[in-house]
Amino acid sequence: MSNTKSWGNYPKVAASRVTISETERLKALLNEVDDVISYGNGRSYGDSALNDNVVCIKPKNYFLNFDEEKGLLHIQAGALLSDILEFSVPRGWFLKVSPGTKLITVGGAIASDIHGKNHHVEGCFSESVAMLSLLLPSGEIVSCSNTENVDLFRATCGGMGLTGVIVDAKIYLKKIRSRYIDQKTIKTKNLKETFEAFEKYKDQPYSVAWIDCLAKKGRMGRSLLMVGDFSDDGQLDFVPKKKLNIPFYFPSFVLNTLSVKLFNAFYYGKVKAGVSEQRVDFDTFFYPLDSINNWNRIYGKNGFTQYQFILPKKNSFEGLEEILKTIANSGKGSFLSVLKLYGKENENYLSFPIEGYSLALDFKIEKGLFPLLDQLDEIVINKGGRIYLAKDARVSKATFEKGYPRIEVFRKLRRKYNMHEKFNSIQSKRLGI
Repeated sequence: MSNTKSWGNYPKVAASRVTISETERLKALLNEVDDVISYGNGRSYGDSALNDNVVCIKPKNYFLNFDEEKGLLHIQAGALLSDILEFSVPRGWFLKVSPGTKLITVGGAIASDIHGKNHHVEGCFSESVAMLSLLLPSGEIVSCSNTENVDLFRATCGGMGLTGVIVDAKIYLKKIRSRYIDQKTIKTKNLKETFEAFEKYKDQPYSVAWIDCLAKKGRMGRSLLMVGDFSDDGQLDFVPKKKLNIPFYFPSFVLNTLSVKLFNAFYYGKVKAGVSEQRVDFDTFFYPLDSINNWNRIYGKNGFTQYQFILPKKNSFEGLEEILKTIANSGKGSFLSVLKLYGKENENYLSFPIEGYSLALDFKIEKGLFPLLDQLDEIVINKGGRIYLAKDARVSKATFEKGYPRIEVFRKLRRKYNMHEKFNSIQSKRLGI
């Protein structure tokens, strides 16, 4: 048994961990062990990849084939997105959809049906998946896509590893002509201006806003909106950057209302009013936190949870206004507060995005936090929203079910293939999935 944890360092569990690189060994393991979940690079924030028995698939990371004319990459599920980018960017290709970190596995990206700064244009990661191979509880490996074993495909993309083990996948990349992004930063004074800016720049391929979640009254919802697209200068040379490192866990008292307020004031104040333009490399634009090893340690040994919710577009302004007021009044602010615009919902049973706006906030684990999050849950559900499973470590079954109307379809499929007897996580047990 070994201590196994998520990126949020909460919860921590004693788990039996087996590392697998060969498919036949994986099949044999599944004959020996019940109640298991796949574990990639440990970057999900909550308990979706934690259980008493964990199978680590990261060593299954081979590149199997690349069709450079179509941009179609066949790759094993343990490969990191960073591995793909080191291979593809010098060749003029990039991920169609990428989250805020490149340090996740392909299997994790599919299981979470991750999204990025361009959901309003490209949708979720599953939109770039041409095919995936899935190991079922029976030991059979089946091919799944939007045209083959469609029910398994829609359940697996966003299914949090509960349908089986993703073995490999074929994914489409997008053509680029530069490793640089032409970025515009728009400074807004309040939530109304922030929404107006998102709508004004909605045709930009990429958009994301940092928002000051502790600002009150007329400054509530003030933000820095970053929008951009790839440059066209032909510069595709790619050298990974050197990284800083957080060598130890910060004392818990370092992050408090005052320090978060000071950080937010500094971060907001570093940008001049109006619109500023600059050219940045893709690492700076897409993956700013990847430049700091072990940044999760700043929240202390007790860890943190990321609270990410999404609201339908018609209710987004009113809902966010109420949520920001609640957070500001609590004093439990987050300096990592990310607001994004989303396009239409897809067909997958448990995918997170719906057309609207989402907000992601990091909170250190401390007394009084979970009652606050329960308050936020109530607002989210009343406004027709839902919570992101890839970030969650504590939401109730009732709240989860209200946000995911296709949960019974998913449960029925799990029973059909006996997945509920083989593949489970702490999260799936908590939510009765």
